Amino acid sequence: MSSAAISIKGLRKTYDDLEAVRGVDLEVFPEEIVAVLGPNGAGKTTTVEILEGYRDRDGGEVSVLGVDPAKPTPAWRDRIGIVLQSTTLEPALTVRESLQQYAGYYRNPREVDEVIGLVGLEEQAGTRARKLSGGQQRRLDVGIALVGDPDLLFLDEPTTGFDPSARRQAWEMVAGLRGLGKTVLLTTHYMEEAQFLADRVAIMSEGRIVALDTPENLGDRRRMPTTISFSVPAGTDLAGIAGVGQTQSSSEDDTGLRTVSIGTHEPVADLNRITGWAIESDLEIQHLEVRRPSLEDVYLELTDA
Repeated sequence: MSSAAISIKGLRKTYDDLEAVRGVDLEVFPEEIVAVLGPNGAGKTTTVEILEGYRDRDGGEVSVLGVDPAKPTPAWRDRIGIVLQSTTLEPALTVRESLQQYAGYYRNPREVDEVIGLVGLEEQAGTRARKLSGGQQRRLDVGIALVGDPDLLFLDEPTTGFDPSARRQAWEMVAGLRGLGKTVLLTTHYMEEAQFLADRVAIMSEGRIVALDTPENLGDRRRMPTTISFSVPAGTDLAGIAGVGQTQSSSEDDTGLRTVSIGTHEPVADLNRITGWAIESDLEIQHLEVRRPSLEDVYLELTDA
């Protein structure tokens, strides 16, 4: 196996007649954040549970920090941290007491006050878990995963149910783990989360990894056409921009506007031609928008969602 923090070759798992994981190959390197995206039933959770040592596999080779997770040791457990999608905290314990409790399970834990600072709960250190907000409880979950000073963290949909502000704060916290020298494998349903956090993104569908690359390059995203859209008065003659872009479509609505959509691999040059045509024709362009393919566009295309 390689020196990667996580190395998977030909991983398979079957439940009765359902092959949930079908020959997955993946490497995650030290101090890297990798996000795994996929619809429900894609095999994400099964794969991660095998890596955590909580589920047996039916085939393939797996190495996590140089150890087969099917044969975990206490020393290996000390080197991984796990944040589940939902965690039940002891409601009567304060933030500091919760972290002290979990620190006692490790041989060389981080200082509790240091962990409180890392997850941004200094003001809540004496607050009981039951009085924390959802976002604060999630920060405590991450703190519990960090208190053993692990080398590798598994984060299972860490911001599900968060409002936009709490989600953004959580992203900043997770991004800071890279600076601590941690390796992170993250599962998420949020495209923006993967875009913001991940060095690389793996998309799973029907038990397989169908794409693996940086967020910018995933699924040949850079080669997908940019869309230029705009509106002009209904009945406008579009002959002056014939041939602009690789694809063109237009439609008229009951507001008296004709909306034009152009797919192009040369957005700067074609935008210049469109605006030049509008000026020469004394046309007022409305609702002008230039949109590159998003990570969500790629995801939907690759998963047929």
